[in-house]
Amino acid sequence: MTDARILGALSDVSAAHWDALHDGRNPFVAHAFLAGLEQHGCLRPQWGWSPRHLTLWDGDQLVAAAPTYLKENSHGEFVFDHAWAHAYAQHGLDYFPKWLCAVPYSPVTGPRLLATTQARRQQLLEAMTGLCERQGWSSAHVNFHEAQDDTAFAEHWLARVDVQYHWHNRDGWQDFGQFLAAFDHKHRKNIRQERAKVARAGVSFRIVEGAQASESDLAAMHSFYLQTFAEYGNHPALTLEFLRHLAEAMPQALVMFFAERDGSAIAGALCLRGGDTLFGRYWGATAPLPGLHFETCYYQGIDYCLREGLARFEPGAQGEHKLARGFLPTLVRSRHWLAHEGFRDALRPWCAQESASVRRYAATLAAHSPFKGDHATEERDGPAPAPAAG
Repeated sequence: MTDARILGALSDVSAAHWDALHDGRNPFVAHAFLAGLEQHGCLRPQWGWSPRHLTLWDGDQLVAAAPTYLKENSHGEFVFDHAWAHAYAQHGLDYFPKWLCAVPYSPVTGPRLLATTQARRQQLLEAMTGLCERQGWSSAHVNFHEAQDDTAFAEHWLARVDVQYHWHNRDGWQDFGQFLAAFDHKHRKNIRQERAKVARAGVSFRIVEGAQASESDLAAMHSFYLQTFAEYGNHPALTLEFLRHLAEAMPQALVMFFAERDGSAIAGALCLRGGDTLFGRYWGATAPLPGLHFETCYYQGIDYCLREGLARFEPGAQGEHKLARGFLPTLVRSRHWLAHEGFRDALRPWCAQESASVRRYAATLAAHSPFKGDHATEERDGPAPAPAAG
């Protein structure tokens, strides 16, 4: 018989036991990444994040786990439920705290229910709803799970979808020239012009992986990150100590792209590398040069994937401008369980309508693919289920 336990810190379980529950291809669920967020000042209760990791044990053996957090707000989740919280408040109910299964600040599809069998994943979800009810929390949420996990969710978990823009080496391109040749004339010309503007400005690029990252490299990347957040009036969560931790604990995953001019870095993009995917996370720049953002964040990453034999590049959430640069609309998913049956029943048709709308939007975007020929909207990691019936 399995025993469900909630851990207040990932350091309460060994890295070897946690990482044995996933295949290691997604860096965001690695013990080193998640524990590093906690240990280096990136997660703070005053920002709404309190680790409450769900684990299942068979005696002393860890058999399943999920990265879960008690949330006092919806900051840093990228699946927006502000209207739900407002509706609860209008009816005199508390939406917070809620229980979230996700990777903080990371709208990246990947494993969420860490287990080696489907039965264990279902046990995790049953434990999640049961503990949620006993603790008096309003709801449980699983954000950016893989499509293959859809069948683990019971009917009372509401399904939502959203659109991101991902690059996929669908035609086996060997270099950027082959990739560019797949575009129609207009979009191919625009990309060449954008890259030429950056080159004419005297900008060169340097790629730094974790094992080669110097203290000055990490400090420069962090300063770019801070600047971007300051420009948008947001609060930066990642610390320089966390970047140092990534370089030391996950050197194979950390990849940074630096744009340099006259011997100095003027822009940088921070990425993580998985089994076959490059994940773009943050960027910043001190020089507002035409095309610099596209080159640093998109074209350099695609070039890197082509050289390294990576099949996918996920540059982050949002941004229709990515479509013209070879990133096609891709559906991502989340699941939601609400303890209040009345709200759950009321939101079911709303979620179905939202999903239908998102799918129509994605289909419209796909019809404007920059590539020659027709391209359909991708489903991240496989086909998604049909929208729930109202």
